[in-house]
Amino acid sequence: MDKEKEQITEEQKKETVKQQEKPKKNKGNKEIEKLKNENLALQEKVLRISADTQNMRKRLEDEIMRIHKYEGEEFIKQLLPTLDNFERAIKLDDNDLTDELSKFLSGFKMIYTSLLNILEAKEIKEIDCLNKEFDPNFMEAVLTDKVEGIPKDQVLEVLQKGYMYKDKLLRPAMVKVSE
Repeated sequence: MDKEKEQITEEQKKETVKQQEKPKKNKGNKEIEKLKNENLALQEKVLRISADTQNMRKRLEDEIMRIHKYEGEEFIKQLLPTLDNFERAIKLDDNDLTDELSKFLSGFKMIYTSLLNILEAKEIKEIDCLNKEFDPNFMEAVLTDKVEGIPKDQVLEVLQKGYMYKDKLLRPAMVKVSE
């Protein structure tokens, strides 16, 4: 009987130890699950931060390329009124000028041509709009006039030339449009 008692007590001890170990195992499993979830959350956070960094780098590179592509835009905008003044001076009637003024005007023409060549080399182009249909994306209608035989919304006169810089509008053309 003693052996039986000892066996029962040993079995009871083993059972008690097993019961005590079960919560420890459950506690360990819960902790492992918690750590796995935290690890997954951190991995997702790292992926989001990585994607945000790549997007930011891409936007920065695009902005830098845009700045390089349109470098000098403000300078060119400031230069356009000077170009307009040259055109006004060149429109003077050669017949009413003295030889001295005529020579002076021919110098203006050479400077004007040189300026146009420089602008063309920098991909600055005049917007061709005379006798074309009015396009509000590239033109500003300053005046309107009703003319017989000319369709509505056709450009009758260019009051101030418009310019494109590569594929960007630098200055819209100011035009007179038919009604």
